[in-house]
Amino acid sequence: MFELSFIWAGIIAFAVLAYVVLDGFDLGVGILFPFFAEQGDRNVMTNSVAPVWDGNETWLVLGGGGLMAVFPLAYATVLPALYVPIILMLLGLIFRGVAFEFRFRTKRWRPVWDWGFAIGSTTAAFMQGIALGALVQGIEIADRKYAGGWWDWLTPFSIVTGVAVVVGYSLLGATWLNLKTTGELQARARRISMIAGVGTLALIGAVSLWTPFLEPIYFERWFQWPTAFFSAFVPLLLAVCAFGLWHGLTTDKHLQPFLSALGLFVLSFAGLGISFYPYIVPGALTIAEAAAPDASLSFLLIGAAVLVPIILAYTGYAYWVFRGKVDPNEGYH
Repeated sequence: MFELSFIWAGIIAFAVLAYVVLDGFDLGVGILFPFFAEQGDRNVMTNSVAPVWDGNETWLVLGGGGLMAVFPLAYATVLPALYVPIILMLLGLIFRGVAFEFRFRTKRWRPVWDWGFAIGSTTAAFMQGIALGALVQGIEIADRKYAGGWWDWLTPFSIVTGVAVVVGYSLLGATWLNLKTTGELQARARRISMIAGVGTLALIGAVSLWTPFLEPIYFERWFQWPTAFFSAFVPLLLAVCAFGLWHGLTTDKHLQPFLSALGLFVLSFAGLGISFYPYIVPGALTIAEAAAPDASLSFLLIGAAVLVPIILAYTGYAYWVFRGKVDPNEGYH
């Protein structure tokens, strides 16, 4: 029988991954706004994500709320270490949400709200990367509470991971536009996808080479037997996804580049899992140590068993209903 804490760790990891791959492309659309000056193009870009972008953020709520309820010790130690990037991320998400709605309601101030949408999206993405980098590099914990400084989250490594997430989301956004649009807008999105793809792969390589030297446990996982055998599959599969991305873009495929870009994120997430396991706070707290009592985990698992399939069902249905290309004049066909 599996430990309840590990079942919950899998659920929260799935929720975080779902948020990254789903909200990542609509954040990427916002990040790319400055590269498309025509209002008509920007309207099509926002219309492409309008039916699904609110629902995508459901997974962020599930992941954050689940962490607080199921792993309260991890929540209580990680949050103080990341107050600044998390608050800035939330402000970015709020500002982009306001800008997204207001740009449709005004003509005079639309350029201002367009920049607000771009800045909010970029800020949210950058702070997500910063928070990830700060967690990977390690959080100082003493007596089961955060013992580090106010600015420990801001390091060269976390800045690089922040830039990597922004560039990676740009790739997701560009491949999404390649999938959902037509004409010159699609052609420009395809060109941006090639540039963002090169940047994303370069930054994945830089972070991957840097990470094993941050903590001894990371180095052991990636370079010592037997875990090195399983770890070797991640870069191999990354190479497959990189080829799929290049091939899809150069042969004018529409779905293949987007799926390949999603694959890059899924494999990067798997690499983090290999580095972290069985820790939830690297080098400080294991999954079992940070978990709530089994009675609480069992009670909450009943709710998750009902809610997660419902969320998956309505998410899948929304994407099915709004499948196909976006018409510049009429929206979805």
